[in-house]
Amino acid sequence: MTASTDPAEPSLPPPTTDDGNNSTASLTALEAASVLQSLRDTQPAPHLEQPLGIALDLDRDLQHLASYPASHYWDASAMAPLNPTSAAAIARLRAYRPPPFPTWDRLPVSRRAAVLVLLFADRRGDLRVVITMRAASLRSFSGHAAFPGGKADSLTETPYQIARREAWEEIGLPMDDAKIPRPFRIEPLCCLPCSLAKTELAVRPCVAFLHADDVPGRPAALVDESMIPRLDAKEVAAVFSGPLHNFLRAEDEPTAGETPPDGDWYDGRWAEWHDEPWRVHNFWVPVNNQRVTKPKVRDGGQAALADELEAEEDTTQRFLVWGLTGRMLVDTARIAYGEEPDFEHNPHYGDEKIIARLESQGRLPEKKRREVGLDAVKDEVKDAKM
Repeated sequence: MTASTDPAEPSLPPPTTDDGNNSTASLTALEAASVLQSLRDTQPAPHLEQPLGIALDLDRDLQHLASYPASHYWDASAMAPLNPTSAAAIARLRAYRPPPFPTWDRLPVSRRAAVLVLLFADRRGDLRVVITMRAASLRSFSGHAAFPGGKADSLTETPYQIARREAWEEIGLPMDDAKIPRPFRIEPLCCLPCSLAKTELAVRPCVAFLHADDVPGRPAALVDESMIPRLDAKEVAAVFSGPLHNFLRAEDEPTAGETPPDGDWYDGRWAEWHDEPWRVHNFWVPVNNQRVTKPKVRDGGQAALADELEAEEDTTQRFLVWGLTGRMLVDTARIAYGEEPDFEHNPHYGDEKIIARLESQGRLPEKKRREVGLDAVKDEVKDAKM
């Protein structure tokens, strides 16, 4: 993702120390240099004779990927250069490292899960985040807004591998980076501390950024919120996006040339989760000024849910995002922008204290399959989608 050839030096906040739980994540000198370099760099990623086909482990060694041959999944007019605020946010996420969490390595495979927090730049260079509406055929949390994600397949699968596999199954984002079309490329940025799902899964958010490198002779690609992934009608009823920075605000942020629909953006309440206070965030994300992508084929309950979503879209012009997904959005935005929300929130990221306590008490054992046969297998597949 690039900007103009000779941008003015952006004004960056002074560096501060972040202990891993403090959400104030101002830029260090290294991060500032990364921002400035991203603003100066106008060259497209080099073409590779041999495409990379690597599995990335965000908990170990991040690697930057180049662009790859085109395919039909993405609209080539879909991206824009980052503005300075967004470039600084990406630099903060790129520099963030979660505190060590050895409990993850002791969890059985049936208690491990991950989600993909996929960011991209809109036509103003502001960051947006991809969100899905879960299909009616899923046993857990059908009809809820969520990130692409699900359970681990094996103990050797890393959180980022889990998230990318599920993103392929749910929204058609290729697992093989060689199949991501030029000028697009995905850069893994960081992992966030694990959260605890109501199904008592430890869920690791993996944040990544969808770049669109400049191509000589082609105008800068612009987003009209028109990424067009291939959807699986069994898993996803809709794909939409939300403005990342707005998840720090209690009201809709004004956008030039756009009028938000009627209704509130946010409300919240405190609840108790395993004897700990837990803030429930409810965000009503406007969808009146974006393209909401839905599957072409609808079967059974999926058709009813899709029709219900279309009615909601027509009447309220907002989709509700809440619960674990809302909490992860707030955490991601706090780290990215180095700001605290306008509303009350938990000061720490994730739920690792709760997860560690439950694991030490033997309350997160391997989940046992309830039945034998084809129906049990189908139920296991459904239950793998959080």
